[in-house]
Amino acid sequence: MRKLWINGEFVDGAGGGRQAINPATEEIIGEYAQGGNQQVEQAVQAAKEAFPSWRRIPAGERAAMLHEVARLLRENREKLAMELSLETGRSIRKNRGYVDWSAECFDYYAELGRHYRGRVIPSPEASQLSLVLKVPLGVVAAIIPWNYPLLLLVWKLAPALAAGNTVVIKPASYTTWVSLGYQELFAHLPPGVVNIVSGPGAQVGEYLVKHPDVRMVAFTGSTEVGQQIMRLAADDMKHIHLELGGKDPLIVCADCELEEAMRAAVWAGFLNAGQVCTSVERVYVDQEVFDLFLDGVVDLTNKLVLGPGTDPESEVTPMIRPSEREKVADQVRKAQSAGATIHTGGRIPPSKSKGFFYEPTVLSGVTEDMLVMREETFGPVLPVVPVENFEEALSRSNQSQYGLGATLFTRDPKKVKLYMEEIEAGNVWVNDPLIDNLAGPFGGMKRSGIGRELGQEGFEEFFETKHVHWEIDGGVKPWWFPWDE
Repeated sequence: MRKLWINGEFVDGAGGGRQAINPATEEIIGEYAQGGNQQVEQAVQAAKEAFPSWRRIPAGERAAMLHEVARLLRENREKLAMELSLETGRSIRKNRGYVDWSAECFDYYAELGRHYRGRVIPSPEASQLSLVLKVPLGVVAAIIPWNYPLLLLVWKLAPALAAGNTVVIKPASYTTWVSLGYQELFAHLPPGVVNIVSGPGAQVGEYLVKHPDVRMVAFTGSTEVGQQIMRLAADDMKHIHLELGGKDPLIVCADCELEEAMRAAVWAGFLNAGQVCTSVERVYVDQEVFDLFLDGVVDLTNKLVLGPGTDPESEVTPMIRPSEREKVADQVRKAQSAGATIHTGGRIPPSKSKGFFYEPTVLSGVTEDMLVMREETFGPVLPVVPVENFEEALSRSNQSQYGLGATLFTRDPKKVKLYMEEIEAGNVWVNDPLIDNLAGPFGGMKRSGIGRELGQEGFEEFFETKHVHWEIDGGVKPWWFPWDE
């Protein structure tokens, strides 16, 4: 039984244990405790009490402790990768890379925190000093999704800690077992700096968000839950960072390297069974090459190997739960009944008697009013649409409530310039989708979120900003007594 982690100690939950399930086999892989409001209260209080001393630890010492987290991530790479595969179903090959990337993220923010505190700005008088001072917020609530329960935690945790904040982590319900195991990465930190409390979002998550001692909420998940967090955080005017849903378009121009675009579309559409916030979920193809592109994508999709994440040969792994799979299947059924064509997939694979698999699916004949083109699918479904030209593709790409990511394949620099200026997305890729850079900001526009993760911008999210005006020489200023003039 994996327990909660509060104030540097293992803590029992509020009731009986819960069972963790492998989505590839439906087998039970372990048990974990589930917290309640009392445990949230304990965790927030521990974080609040730890904050004054943690924020004052010299930046070099704090950096050394964060580098130690990076070292522990690398040391436990195989164990973490396997546990992530067991509970998420995702490929162990990819999980090894995500653990490595998580370690790099801690190293990156350890050094950023060592060297950054603010800046000196010009003052109006020679006797004055003006400073822009960056100070930590206090207790940060980090609410983590189930699709990347380590990586997307680290994107929040590493900059929050480097900035001098303390953190209460609320794992996703589907991936609590692996998340409660992270405590071994933080056992060397002062008690209360990192706390992990599991429990249902409607109870534990809501209580954590509303807690008056929580100064910031960093959340990755659905747009609907993000909207609810905004409402709950409004009374106390908390800082919020929200990375929410997406409906990412990919534009394929006739002048591009078509084979590259085909392979990229299949990779970006079916990575992690499409359970990625930046999955390609709409493909707009110049009608000049549409038939060739569609045939190539279907051919590549039919070659993909479905299997458990623990099998290194698996290319499309299971979905997390039957309920999530049914949402995807419902979108496909409704699209087909409205006239869409299924070229491959569109069903639960007959060869898989166990596990929550869904065949990678390619659709054509879709229209913008279909759910599969409007709402986030979050599954292995790739709608492909012909367009007359690049301008039409750009216009249709922007006709969405979401604005997380977008990709363009072209060799025309004029199209690239127009695209990167006018596409309504926070993450813009040209000829290489879904690539992230630790030093570059990640986030969305419109209903895809507020704020940025990664890079300098992701670090800035976890600070308050003060303008300090310092009169060094002192003395009475003539403008203090204007009536003497």
